[in-house]
Amino acid sequence: MAEISEAPSAEDNNQKSEQSFVNDFDPNTMRKTKPGRKRLFLTLTIFISFLIGLPFLLKSIEIHRAPLPFKDIDSLALSIERSPLLFPCKFQVVFVNLDHSTTSTASELSFLITSQMQKLTSAKSPVCGTCLSNFTVAITLESSSSNCIYSENQDIVWKCGALSGLDFEKSLDNTDDFLESLLDSRSSRVYTVVVVNRDEEVRAVVGKYRHAWIVGKLSEQESVEKVVEIFVEVFVNGGKEEGSIHGEFMPVGADGRVVLSFNLLNADPHDWIYDWDFQELDDMLLAPIVQALRPIADVSVESQVLYHTPKSSFSGWDEKQGSYIFSIKDLPFFVNSNEWHLDTSTAAGGRSKVLHFVVYVPSEEECPLQLLLPNGELSKTNGFISPMWGGVVVWNPPSCSKNSEMQPLRHKISSEELKKVFEVFMGQLRQLFGLNSDSLYVGATATSRLLTSEKGFTQWELDFISRQHTCFNLLQCGTTLGSLSRLVQSLPRMIIMDEIGKQVKFSLDAAKSSLSNASIGNYDGSAVSSRQARSLAEDAFYHPSMMSVSYYSFEHCFAVYSPFFLPVALHVILAVLREWKRCKQENKKYLAWKAKVN
Repeated sequence: MAEISEAPSAEDNNQKSEQSFVNDFDPNTMRKTKPGRKRLFLTLTIFISFLIGLPFLLKSIEIHRAPLPFKDIDSLALSIERSPLLFPCKFQVVFVNLDHSTTSTASELSFLITSQMQKLTSAKSPVCGTCLSNFTVAITLESSSSNCIYSENQDIVWKCGALSGLDFEKSLDNTDDFLESLLDSRSSRVYTVVVVNRDEEVRAVVGKYRHAWIVGKLSEQESVEKVVEIFVEVFVNGGKEEGSIHGEFMPVGADGRVVLSFNLLNADPHDWIYDWDFQELDDMLLAPIVQALRPIADVSVESQVLYHTPKSSFSGWDEKQGSYIFSIKDLPFFVNSNEWHLDTSTAAGGRSKVLHFVVYVPSEEECPLQLLLPNGELSKTNGFISPMWGGVVVWNPPSCSKNSEMQPLRHKISSEELKKVFEVFMGQLRQLFGLNSDSLYVGATATSRLLTSEKGFTQWELDFISRQHTCFNLLQCGTTLGSLSRLVQSLPRMIIMDEIGKQVKFSLDAAKSSLSNASIGNYDGSAVSSRQARSLAEDAFYHPSMMSVSYYSFEHCFAVYSPFFLPVALHVILAVLREWKRCKQENKKYLAWKAKVN
């Protein structure tokens, strides 16, 4: 019999299809459920919390930097370096009884003197602190009939006939004071030369104010040459000699202060002991000098007496001179820094400048002690200077024989001897400021007599020092601020306190004020402002926060904080990347299974 075959049921078909699908399902590339995002959310939450805390971390390690006017600093430094500071000067010449053969007018003489002054200085480059490219010359011609002819630019109107009956030979000081009463150069700041044509020997005198006079038989050309030389070489250049101390070695501290330290050294107190009445010397002689130098520097005075202070060099006996001799070669070894404890001032450790003036009293074994000059003669002052340090004067006691008593007697240097020593110190101080210590100026056309002032410095010398000191201060200010600007910009992580920013701003304001005062001829105001500008610039550059090791580079910051945050941050970042990658892979498996089902 034939068998009856049955058709497969639907249930059997479904089971077969499910079995076939199960056999095709790959758990490595497919998944039946949708992947969860809880782990990714937790990982991202931790990562975002780290990102939120990053600004707080950067704020905690932020370096405070006060804003500095870099453009103004660069502009000031370039202007001072490229164009030297030139002051305005006013000159005046009064010709009394000029040669009758002269036919030049006052304006022509003014043009002639101006041309001669420019010709004398044209060969040299402009020097900071001079005024030979910014000056005016006024001329007054007074005839024998007391009639006057004036040129233009007259700041002081000369009184005709005022010199009638004046005896120039009687007293130079009286003549100087009389001319000052006529000219009043203290308020007008006009440099004047009075030329009196007389039938006598020519002589030239420079007073202690701002004027000079030439008396004698002179032609027009000779008068012009001598006047030009006094204007240029004396009033403008300060009568400086070749080899003198230059303005860049001005003995003034960075803070504008100078300490004059006077020291009396007894080499061997077993022989004799000398003392002095320094208070009298301070009140009578030093007070006017301190007052005269006030616009240039804040000067203070101190004194001390030291014992057991032998010198370092050896002195031999000279039969010809009848004294112990030390020569120029011995000067570098004269000062005994091991035994001379001179730096006892409170300002010695700061930025103030201390000038030492030493009176050395030799022992009996080397008394009398004299300085022998290279020309074979003994020094009249028996002293020497050391630039930027001070000066030394060897004072030999009146009697070089030791007292017969066991205990040495105490002596006091007399007032007359102290005044002589002080005159030497005054000359040394003038040399330290770059001035001539002699009372004569030997020029190319004539020798001029220089009157001295009881203040130690004449008015025209103070003007010269003020101009030089202003120039030096402004140059130092520009250099210091420029160095500060470059330093700050090269170290982005350097701390700049607000006080430094204020000091820089005030320094720039003072420098601008100094330049403004210089442009109108206010020498004292310009010197004071330049001193403040330099002092503030130095204060900013040497601020304690700048000198301390409180600034560091980014590499240093990374090296300090990376051990604390880098391990945790690295694990969090790796976890985020790993979880993101896993989530994408699982989602890809789910999509593959879903596509297979459909």
